[in-house]
Amino acid sequence: MLKKKLWFLLPLVALVTFTLTACTSASSDTSKNSDVTAELINKNELTIGLEGTYAPFSYRKDGKLEGFEVELGKALAKKIGVKAKFVPTQWDSLIAGLGSQKFDLVLNDISETPARKKVYNFTTPYMYSRYALITRSDNTTIKSLADIKGKTFVEGTGTPNAALAKKYGAKITPSGDFTVSLSLVKEKRADGTINASAAWYAFAKNNSTAGLKSQTLKDSVVKPDEVAGMVSKKSPKLQAALSKGIQELRKDGTLKKLSQKYFGTDLTTK
Repeated sequence: MLKKKLWFLLPLVALVTFTLTACTSASSDTSKNSDVTAELINKNELTIGLEGTYAPFSYRKDGKLEGFEVELGKALAKKIGVKAKFVPTQWDSLIAGLGSQKFDLVLNDISETPARKKVYNFTTPYMYSRYALITRSDNTTIKSLADIKGKTFVEGTGTPNAALAKKYGAKITPSGDFTVSLSLVKEKRADGTINASAAWYAFAKNNSTAGLKSQTLKDSVVKPDEVAGMVSKKSPKLQAALSKGIQELRKDGTLKKLSQKYFGTDLTTK
């Protein structure tokens, strides 16, 4: 009789044990989420700074913000249980805005640099920005960086692209607009340009590249830049949660799908 009673109680014990375990797990998850949201400017929002004029990373279409980093921002906000709030801001005010706590996170094709890492924290990289060497399609003299010495290259002033071209001996013609740079090369007013491969892929996805050719520089020649989200050093738990979210989005294929959608290729793998 005693054995039968004990057998009858087993399902009840299992149910109580499962309920207690579930409650403990839920309480732990809630506590972790509270720790993260406590670092946000607004508890129920992830405030994200971006340009909003930098296609295909972030831009307006029919008045609505779209782009690779817009969709990434929404996915990351969802990962920490809040909504994404985007604050379009001019480039020269973005990083300063993070320092003055106007944003929780900046997503704007920003590469990690030693100088930036001294002041701000970075998430796990979500994109690897390699360099593209772009010339006219009929150019047979420029096959590598070693061939650009003495050639005229059109580059943005103060950019890593310009620094790389100068390092290999090119003469620099300044231009801050990528499409203008390509036009100058095509019109034979410059011999070539160096830019991010992402910029080339984005342009090629929606425009004709007739008269131009591009080669992505090998990692052994130029190390790719790691593009990541930038957060305040006062928000270490937010940084960790966002990094975890990026890792999950990479693992489930979301990052790859977004890259292929906006660039026509996967730029999210090292």
